[in-house]
Amino acid sequence: MKKLFFVFVLILSQLSFAQTAKEIIEKNIELSGGLMNWKLLNSVLLQGKVILGVKDEYPIKIFQQRPNLTKTVITINGKETAIEGFDGTKGYAMNYAANKLQVYPEYVPESFDNDFIDWENKGFDAKYLGKEKVGEIYCHKVELTKNVNKNIYYFDVKTYMLLKEVKKDETLIYADYKKVGNLSMPFKIESSSTKKDGDFVMILNRIDVNKVFPANTFKF
Repeated sequence: MKKLFFVFVLILSQLSFAQTAKEIIEKNIELSGGLMNWKLLNSVLLQGKVILGVKDEYPIKIFQQRPNLTKTVITINGKETAIEGFDGTKGYAMNYAANKLQVYPEYVPESFDNDFIDWENKGFDAKYLGKEKVGEIYCHKVELTKNVNKNIYYFDVKTYMLLKEVKKDETLIYADYKKVGNLSMPFKIESSSTKKDGDFVMILNRIDVNKVFPANTFKF
């Protein structure tokens, strides 16, 4: 009987954690603008600067459009240079050894939406992992899993804004949230990786949403 009771309590506990994870994700979506407003978002233009290493600093523009179009442009010596993108059929990135853009057949574009927008319909499982500090801020820790893919998200316990995202090879820190139309977006993003070769800090001064980009914006 004790064993049966323990199993029952364990099942209830797991159901509670699953529900908690779902509630945290829903709270984040609600307080950052609402599901409808996120789904009405069709394009984003991010502008600011990116800091590489200690001293290397460049103006940056990032164009993104549903469902997965993207293009990153930095300015070097007054000249805008595309360094990465996906035009709907081809993924490309700068080959710095050859100093030119190169198509990468195995390029995997990221979805325009983050994973936790409609996470259940996308086939993810959500798990609540308790609370943990990010810097001095306590966060809810939520894990999303799909097949072998596993991401961990840290949501501020007070504001429910996303402060940290841990992927397989990259950790992202989000800060300086501001209102852009009806949505709350981070204006500072820090990336670190295990290899340390792609680390950056991006500080944005402007975000435009639902702009209509010229047809050739994302072309290679």
